[in-house]
Amino acid sequence: MELQLALDLVNIPEAIALVKEVEEHIDIVEIGTPVVINEGLHAVKAIKEAFPNLKVLADLKIMDAAGYEVMKASEAGADIITILGTAEDMSIKGAVEEAKKQGKKILVDMIAVKDLADRAKEVDAMGVDYICVHTGYDLQAIGKNSFEDLQTIKSVVKNAKTAIAGGIKLETLPEVVKVQPDLVIVGGGITGQADKKAVAAKMQQMIN
Repeated sequence: MELQLALDLVNIPEAIALVKEVEEHIDIVEIGTPVVINEGLHAVKAIKEAFPNLKVLADLKIMDAAGYEVMKASEAGADIITILGTAEDMSIKGAVEEAKKQGKKILVDMIAVKDLADRAKEVDAMGVDYICVHTGYDLQAIGKNSFEDLQTIKSVVKNAKTAIAGGIKLETLPEVVKVQPDLVIVGGGITGQADKKAVAAKMQQMIN
């Protein structure tokens, strides 16, 4: 099980400072969609250069022109690139094809997918590397989480690794670990804490 730190509300210097605090306790740094929108793929490049020992995920949430966008993210140094589960099959297949060419990995974000089990089965068959259940900010605000969704996809996914994102904190982590995803994605549960290093260390310990 790996721990991914999601950076959403920072600029490049803040991102670097944040990762420095916790780098020994995480496996993957996610350059979140808001950072990509604000800073561009420069943010991916900057983090990869500053932390070559960590994997970097570019959360592009690709919906179209997938091959091209995967290529650009790969050039910037991303190890993992995200595409939406609601995208066309052709787009997901295009993303997978380009990622294989570049030696990179594809994570399918299942945010807003209505029939999780069915779609997870379909994208799993397309050769993606990770399938991620994700409760977005807007649903977290009304108290939703992805823990049940994780069990749903775990029961149908045969090839891809499973991942979970959305509102995971130190106190809810045991519930997540029980379902045994391959990747746990934490944002504010680390970045919003006073002692980020201590929280990340504790999470790493629980995951291992």
